Amino acid sequence: MSDIPGIDVGPVTAWLETNVAGAAGPFRFDVIAGGHSNLTFRVTGASGPQLVLRRPPLGHVLASAHDMGREHRILSALQGTAVPVPPVEGFCDDLAVNGAPFYVMRFVDGHVLRDRETAEHTLSETARGNASRSIVDTMAAIHAVDLDAAGLDQLGRHEGYIERQLKRWYGQWNQGKTRELAAVDRVYEGLLARIPEQGPATIVHGDYRLDNCILADDGSVAAVLDWELCTLGDPLADLGLLCVYWADPGEPTHSGMPAATTVEGFPTKSELVQRYAELSGRDVSQIGYYVAFGYWKLACIIQGVYARYSAGAMGDRGDVTEFDVFGRQVEMLADAAERALDTIG
Repeated sequence: MSDIPGIDVGPVTAWLETNVAGAAGPFRFDVIAGGHSNLTFRVTGASGPQLVLRRPPLGHVLASAHDMGREHRILSALQGTAVPVPPVEGFCDDLAVNGAPFYVMRFVDGHVLRDRETAEHTLSETARGNASRSIVDTMAAIHAVDLDAAGLDQLGRHEGYIERQLKRWYGQWNQGKTRELAAVDRVYEGLLARIPEQGPATIVHGDYRLDNCILADDGSVAAVLDWELCTLGDPLADLGLLCVYWADPGEPTHSGMPAATTVEGFPTKSELVQRYAELSGRDVSQIGYYVAFGYWKLACIIQGVYARYSAGAMGDRGDVTEFDVFGRQVEMLADAAERALDTIG
């Protein structure tokens, strides 16, 4: 098999055969759709387990957002906890193998719901209800992980999470912006002036949503994926971002695609918030702030993807229409963030 962008097939094959029990080439590397940040490949060998390989995007990127060793550490620490994650198989930091660090985990079979049509045809109405409960229960389990027992107490600073996030993503916005967008600046100032009191730090996934989870046939969460933004901080940031992604029936989505969660069987986002409050015992009265923060943060992230796509760091731009969608999403998200901020005064 000839080399493909992101994979140096010969050296990677040798590494897999040496470091993953039972793995034998030749290997087929297929890009897993749905991600525009770290590159993810499904790896199928002549024998042995189905695998997934994760590596940073091509080109120059923010190192802290694409730290494969850190992501591998988090997944390794969560093995055996109440949080379902894929079994990890190994980590490679030898740049001679693939030009960038990567880690390998087991492929977890199941369903990823990215749109309404998939949700309708993949899960029964009962399973959709189960999925909704499991999504919230799994998030509560993430936030309940004993940091000391898991060895993650030093994963990040425990205080000032929202302030640090605002500084980080606004810096990313200014570094990667391709045009001025006043709403992003206004929301930044508004969020900075209204930061709620933050409780004890927990693990924060950083991008927790339905399509970052693999679901079993009954709807239960089989594995949580995409831990690249994970750190310690305010757990309500995860809840707010879940609400950003979770569209109620008739509600527009930032992607422009009909959301999976608008199918019958999924509860409303307010019901998700209530279930989380009951499970965690946390005060969710300030959830509006975290929703506004979630929209704003996502605008900054999508702008970063847009800038990397423009620079060719994600490989071939492919469909120009898809590329242009990113720019429109940023504007929609910034407007949604400003509207959400206005509702909390």
